[in-house]
Amino acid sequence: MITDVRTVAKNLPLAVLSALAHARSRDGDVILEAIGTVLQEMRQTDPDTAEYFFDFLEVTLSKTPAGKKWKDIMSFVSYFPGRGTVRETAYLEGEAKGEARGKAEGEVKGILLVLEVRGISVPDDVRERITTCTDLDRIDTWLERSRTVACAEDLFVGDSESVPSDPEQG
Repeated sequence: MITDVRTVAKNLPLAVLSALAHARSRDGDVILEAIGTVLQEMRQTDPDTAEYFFDFLEVTLSKTPAGKKWKDIMSFVSYFPGRGTVRETAYLEGEAKGEARGKAEGEVKGILLVLEVRGISVPDDVRERITTCTDLDRIDTWLERSRTVACAEDLFVGDSESVPSDPEQG
């Protein structure tokens, strides 16, 4: 069992394992206090590692008697937003990707709806190209073009993918 700050500082992963092993014992508090001290100091020199272990212990201890003690020790740490933890970063990236995906899906439906309302048929290959595109700028351009094109294929005129490969053609 690792309970002193020096030993924790020398071997943090082993100390964390010790905290997990003793999470349901009375000795767990002493281990967590030593780890908390080391991690608070480590935030100055290696914040990413410190934050990782803060979060790791919070998650793994959450349903144990030591979980409350850990939350008390961590009370100085501010959470969302802006803490920069692995969980927060993943959450925010996932949220941003979800918003972008939702916006793209909405605009793709808009393109197809505008073409349908205008009576313009959409061949399967064109529909697939539209529905599989993830480039929001390109989708925005196609949505704008969908109001005026004569045929669905005209959405792609001027796109780098539709530029002829023969230099004499354009």
